[in-house]
Amino acid sequence: MNRARLERLLKDVAAGSVSPVTALESLAQFPTEDLAFAQLDHHRSLRQGHPEVVFAERKTVAQVLVICEALEAAHGGFFCTRVSDEQAAALRARFPELGESAAGRTAWLPARPVVTLEGTLLVVTAGTSDLPVAEEAATTAEAMGVRVSRLSDVGIAGIHRLLNASDTLQRADAIVVVAGMEGALPSVVGGLVAVPVIAVPTSVGYGAAFGGLAALLGMLNSCAAGVTVVNIDNGFGAAMAAVRLLAARARKGA
Repeated sequence: MNRARLERLLKDVAAGSVSPVTALESLAQFPTEDLAFAQLDHHRSLRQGHPEVVFAERKTVAQVLVICEALEAAHGGFFCTRVSDEQAAALRARFPELGESAAGRTAWLPARPVVTLEGTLLVVTAGTSDLPVAEEAATTAEAMGVRVSRLSDVGIAGIHRLLNASDTLQRADAIVVVAGMEGALPSVVGGLVAVPVIAVPTSVGYGAAFGGLAALLGMLNSCAAGVTVVNIDNGFGAAMAAVRLLAARARKGA
């Protein structure tokens, strides 16, 4: 039950077009719904502006379907991350209007009406191997109503590729930078722009990269001001941080 749907329901009750009994039935699963294996937080959309997101990894196909059906009934849509091919196929069969990103391992059913935020999020990728994490970030932000642009394969091994895209960097209102190996790209981007930069270390790299730990530590030690860091491979977390930044700016009328 998001804010818009709750407000519409209350107005319908006040106008007499919906009875109090029917309204109570609509709110029967509010604020939480017990699915035996999961407790859905239907109040989250009122607190934070978006319904609970489904982390599909390690869930069964049946569990993902039941959760998504409950979220669709309560909120008109859902968003899933780390979706397997089998889970995606089941969701596609159940929800013909499903949106998907195979690269980002995300699947979603857009709620209506879609809320669009002002501003553009730029997702910058150091290398092609970082694209799965970058696409998780990009599709998450797009599903949350953010306009997203992409700048791929501009790592510091060929820094001219990034410098040639200076206009693209300057047009962004927030930037997510995804990089593995030594994780230096966010520092470079942070030194070129005046907007918030959210760095995402990936597990891409050879042995001494330690599954992304080297990139994580490099980003945490960035000398560029305005760079914040999320966990390894956490494109979703970076996107949601950017969504909140843009939403806060919209609320203040910037």
